[in-house]
Amino acid sequence: MENKTGLKAIILAAGEGTRLRPYTLDRPKCLVEVDGHRLLDRQLAVLATGDIHPIILIGGYQAEMLKRPGIELRINPRYAETNMVWTLFCAEDDLEGDVLLCYGDIVYSREVLQALLRSKADIAVAIDLDWESYWSARNENPLDDAETLKLAADGRILEIGQKPKSLAEIEGQYMGLMKFSAKGIQQLKKTFHDAKTLGALRGKPLEKAYMTDLLQAMIDLDIRLDSVTVNGGWVEVDTVRDLLSPVTKNRLSEISKSI
Repeated sequence: MENKTGLKAIILAAGEGTRLRPYTLDRPKCLVEVDGHRLLDRQLAVLATGDIHPIILIGGYQAEMLKRPGIELRINPRYAETNMVWTLFCAEDDLEGDVLLCYGDIVYSREVLQALLRSKADIAVAIDLDWESYWSARNENPLDDAETLKLAADGRILEIGQKPKSLAEIEGQYMGLMKFSAKGIQQLKKTFHDAKTLGALRGKPLEKAYMTDLLQAMIDLDIRLDSVTVNGGWVEVDTVRDLLSPVTKNRLSEISKSI
């Protein structure tokens, strides 16, 4: 089938999911099930509504379990000692053209996906404005596991991924879902390789850097990152508490209705 969008998807799915043990003792994090359906299968069902292909998974832990027809698999052999940025660049040959980049432990609605696809920005990052009620349901303190996010009046992202001291530093929450044009991908790659030459990314070894570190490094270089703001419509399963929470099940049920 012809790909009218010209957009490929890369899903980062290499991690061990230690905070989801014992449910990840025998499988990758993205294959954990909620109500009998794997997180990855739910995300793939949403992507199928957007005419996006190829779809490329970057695996590591229990990667052989990620094999499935029509999906391309890349491997981060150092998954146990590296983080998201290193995993992404294990598929550097695929970082060409327009790319949708997704975390493997999230599921989002068709409406969230379409909002991102409509963006004309070279780097578009999905941001949940209605994050606080969701984080409060996931954590006793909504500041736990939240990150700073500051926006300009025109939607440009000014800061992302830092440790917040107060709720005032969080105007929305990063979801782990973003879209790059061919130009945006080249900017991403240059930022990575310049950091590799320097031996660090924002003070961290590249192997230990998170995606938000790379995004903030781009912001520091005055590269424009645009927010695509949504209000809910997604779920992240990062801990056993998330997995067993009625909030997770309810949000996934609503997402299923969007497909």
